[in-house]
Amino acid sequence: MDREPGLKWLFLDLNSYFASVEQQERPHLRGKPVAVVPMETDHTCAIAASYEAKAYGIKTGTMIRDAKKMCPNLTCVLARHDKYVEYHHKIVDEIALHTPINKIWSIDELSSRLPPSRRSVEAATEVALRIKRGIREHVGSAITCSIGIAPNSLLAKIAGDMKKPDGLTILRQEDLPGPLFDLQLIDLPGIGFNMERRLHRAGVKTIPDLWNLSPKHARKIWGSVQGERFWYWLHGYDFETQETGNTMIGHSRILDPLLRAPAPARQMARRLLTKASYRLRRKGFYASRVSLSVRTTEYQRWAGERKISPARDPFTFLQQLDDLWSEMMRFFYAPLYSPSALRFRKVSVTLYDLSRSGDITYDLFETEQKETQEKLRKHDALTQALDKLQDRYQRETVSLGLPPKTLAGYVGTKIAFSRVPEKEEFWS
Repeated sequence: MDREPGLKWLFLDLNSYFASVEQQERPHLRGKPVAVVPMETDHTCAIAASYEAKAYGIKTGTMIRDAKKMCPNLTCVLARHDKYVEYHHKIVDEIALHTPINKIWSIDELSSRLPPSRRSVEAATEVALRIKRGIREHVGSAITCSIGIAPNSLLAKIAGDMKKPDGLTILRQEDLPGPLFDLQLIDLPGIGFNMERRLHRAGVKTIPDLWNLSPKHARKIWGSVQGERFWYWLHGYDFETQETGNTMIGHSRILDPLLRAPAPARQMARRLLTKASYRLRRKGFYASRVSLSVRTTEYQRWAGERKISPARDPFTFLQQLDDLWSEMMRFFYAPLYSPSALRFRKVSVTLYDLSRSGDITYDLFETEQKETQEKLRKHDALTQALDKLQDRYQRETVSLGLPPKTLAGYVGTKIAFSRVPEKEEFWS
């Protein structure tokens, strides 16, 4: 842990990223209020809004029926996650020409640990301006970013949030805590509504209150070492933390209206699980637990899981999914719905308990059975054949079951807060 002078970190945040990509791709939308939506209905919410739409109070999570009242000339466009991933890689390639990239935090955020020769105010500013110019000239003029530069990545992110859109803010060690005291607790990354309430209960209601805590007191409030780390980061210290590995692989989807009946919803769940198993194999993992969760259009929820011997082939996982689906259908039909009334809004599948091949210990009696060994061998051979076809033709040449048709044109892939999908996940 150190607190040496100098600007060590650059944090970049793309402004209204999804909406900006749409404005870049469709010049007639530039300068106009735009909302990106997961489906074409007024009963969904915006997953992104352009700055022109934000001026009307529209933001991520605003219901579209409300957004259209707030801004009658709002344009809604269907999300194209494959396009956002394509632009993400273009932007990353451009930024890498100007500074090393240490971590990609999400589809629209990344950080760079500046080389020692770029840690002065003048040199760091020059790097930031070159990045902005490179994105504008080589990726798209409609895509802008806000950049923060500071002694550590947390302060660099805070600095980047201080001026949007298209901002550049530098926080030096000697500037602290000054500009921080103008912020609210909820403005700090990592402090959400729940954490804010916990801080309030502990008598910490402002950033000056947080600043003046002891590190051990911060640890006690957080209930973990993360509170102590947060205190040191806020005070300008820089240190590394151990990265955690994969703990699960899954997909979820809000269903298009035509896919909400039980039969097409089941096909969607099967397709999601097939894609998740492909990702599992690409990462070199096996899974020992399969889960299914659903939400109906009446917002009723159900979730269940199955434990299995470590597996990676889609056939084993699909068999467990079919059992879970039958269990779920019995649950809904008996007390809640008639078969004609049941409609699903969302389906999610997840593979848990991930392990590598060398870490697996199979059940002795099960693996000794000749029939089981032959079944595993066939599943593995079929899986390898399917993967070779997909790798060769860069699309799902052979599907297991009838593939559902969606408005977006691909199945099971969306951009989460902390994961950027691989391009292969959009093959269909």
